[in-house]
Amino acid sequence: SVLFFQVLLKSDAPTGDVLLDETLRHIKATESAETVQTWIELLTGETWNPFKLQYQLRNVRERVAKALVEKGILTTEKQNFLLFDMTTHPVSNATEKQRLVKKLQESMLERWVNDPHRMDRRTLALLVLAHSSDVLENVFTSLADDKYDVAMNRTKDLLDMDPEVEAAKARGTEMIWAVLAAFNK
Repeated sequence: SVLFFQVLLKSDAPTGDVLLDETLRHIKATESAETVQTWIELLTGETWNPFKLQYQLRNVRERVAKALVEKGILTTEKQNFLLFDMTTHPVSNATEKQRLVKKLQESMLERWVNDPHRMDRRTLALLVLAHSSDVLENVFTSLADDKYDVAMNRTKDLLDMDPEVEAAKARGTEMIWAVLAAFNK
């Protein structure tokens, strides 16, 4: 099963991204190969397995938000919620957000290839992550009704594909299908 694909490290060469490099060190340090599902749980901090706690990434959301603030994509604000203040990270670079929205819209409309294996890998990964984060529908809300329907139907068809079958046909996208399977389980 795609969900139970084991993650094997091909290279531990530094990527230049702090979180990715830390993730590579964790994968390299594991004594036995772990599954995609296990790594998702570990890297998001959602595991309660006391024997695996050393492989968890700490403060992932905060660290990702901080990196996006440093890149000028987000900003940091304090918001008051009745009895306590909470740090939020609203989008400060609407141009970059709009670029991603347009890229996803075009991939499902003007540049539709009708075959996930011919799609740009990064775009396919972005679609899967947007779906898994429950924000994909928002990407298409600015479209005219007819285009919205086409984009949503194509997206649904794509995301309803059997990750097991697609991973078997994949050329370099096996991990994307395994992540989709993990989030769809």
